[in-house]
Amino acid sequence: MPYTHYKTPHLAQFFPIIGWLKTYRRQDISDDLFAGIITAILLVPQGIAYAILAGLPPQLGLYASILPPIAYALLGTSRTLSVGPVSIAAIMIAGVLTAPEVSALGNPVQSALILSAESGLMMLLMALLRLGGWVNFISHPVLAGFTSGAALLIIGSQLPQLVGLKAPSCGIDMDCYPHYLSDANTSTSLISILSLSLLLFFGKPMTTLLKKSGVTLSLVTAISKCGPLLVVILGTLAVNRFNLAEQAVAVVGNIPSGFPKLNTDFIDLQKGRLLLPYSAFIALIAYVESIAIAKVTANLRGQKIIPNQELIALGVANMVAAISGGMPVAGGFSRTMVNFSAGAHTQMAMLIAAGFLALSVIFFSPWFADIPKPALAAIILVAVFRLVRIKHIFHTWNYDSADGKAELATLLGVLLLGIEEGIALGIVLTIVCHLRKTSHPHIAIVGRIPDTEHYRNIQRHNVETWHHLLLVRIDESITFANISFIEDYLDAELKRRPDTRHIVLIFTSVSDIDTTALEALELFNQSVQASGKTLNVSEAKGPVLDKLQKTDFIEQLKPGKVFFRTEDAVKELG
Repeated sequence: MPYTHYKTPHLAQFFPIIGWLKTYRRQDISDDLFAGIITAILLVPQGIAYAILAGLPPQLGLYASILPPIAYALLGTSRTLSVGPVSIAAIMIAGVLTAPEVSALGNPVQSALILSAESGLMMLLMALLRLGGWVNFISHPVLAGFTSGAALLIIGSQLPQLVGLKAPSCGIDMDCYPHYLSDANTSTSLISILSLSLLLFFGKPMTTLLKKSGVTLSLVTAISKCGPLLVVILGTLAVNRFNLAEQAVAVVGNIPSGFPKLNTDFIDLQKGRLLLPYSAFIALIAYVESIAIAKVTANLRGQKIIPNQELIALGVANMVAAISGGMPVAGGFSRTMVNFSAGAHTQMAMLIAAGFLALSVIFFSPWFADIPKPALAAIILVAVFRLVRIKHIFHTWNYDSADGKAELATLLGVLLLGIEEGIALGIVLTIVCHLRKTSHPHIAIVGRIPDTEHYRNIQRHNVETWHHLLLVRIDESITFANISFIEDYLDAELKRRPDTRHIVLIFTSVSDIDTTALEALELFNQSVQASGKTLNVSEAKGPVLDKLQKTDFIEQLKPGKVFFRTEDAVKELG
């Protein structure tokens, strides 16, 4: 359903829910109800699992899945984005909480709530400054490298839990690992193996089987996404039936019943100052991840995403998470695709999902106490494994080596230096590579294709040329960064072609000439004229010509000229 503007633009601008409610149809409610139930089923195990992944009590993941999605539903422009705890943010939070300067302050729950509040404030500040478009400064290769690196960190953090072990401290001592693995818990390992097997079966095998049986697509989606809930239920029953907690199988433990009181008691200015840089990174990544997912589903339905409004919606959602006792939130890829595939038309589906989850927290929290942690670790592994895209690095490298290097550097930076450092490394490397490309623009000597008025690179086509006429096409704006390269290129070509009497600079791809470049062109023109040659310009764009006409450059070209077409220059000078 396309995004529509209404007669109350100011109110609908800040509350997009008004827009889709005005066109909400009775038949939409059944689809949204179905999608909401399926998403709620996924929210329970994911909320608990991602909180544990972040090193937080499980209720922080559940609380983050109730009021924040409601806040987003009121303010967000995506009809299907599912907001809540996500794996990437969880591993970032875990990294922050284990940092020596943060862990020294104690109370990780308070730190997590401060991260939620500050992330929300950072997003609102970005919205106020209208920086929604700044997401484009993080290139896709950097984001892909970061995602793969973070996913590998998550997998590494969960593997020990699959066998009931703590994180290894062996380092590169290979002799240490046999003794370390000998302490693996048999019951924990068995739960992990069965959980992984069931989750994998509920993937492609189950989907293929159901499709061959003639089951409708929506029902296939519903059944195939029930794997995590089934793993949690069966794992909990096994813990109770066989007293596995007494066999050292780690369980979630007691989760407080009822809904937390809304408060701001977590505010601590000293901690806030310390956590602010981390919050900025979490806010940036949460926004980038959310906007990317939102655009995917919106494009599939011809809908529109407004980046600045998304900053407001996600910022408010994170602040609501803080005052309701939840961890930082973002748009989750797996939940959003489940919500979308299950037939959700609007954010009513997420309102329904949040409602079901609220009932679960209020009335069924005691049931969550015996959920085995290895089952949750298996859920996390299966969810994030698809985010590891090592092959993508090779594809990127083959297409553009600079982007490939940035993606690989980001991945290695995340693994070896840390998440924030890895992202920063990728961004800096991308900017450096971009500046290098800009400083070495493509320049072509061109000639005319016979019997046409088309001019192409002499190294790629069979073309007509003239020994006393040099036609040079510059395929980039001319700036302080590349003017030296252009001058060196022209000087080298003139030395190679001593019979040249006329040079024509073809500006078809030149969108701007800055002051430094203009001064250099003026000096180059003087040098050309001193050697008895003329410098000419052809096919300059209107904005470029407007700027040149404000200077003496065109007058200084004489006897050189500015030609409307390259063909005109050839007819006169050839």
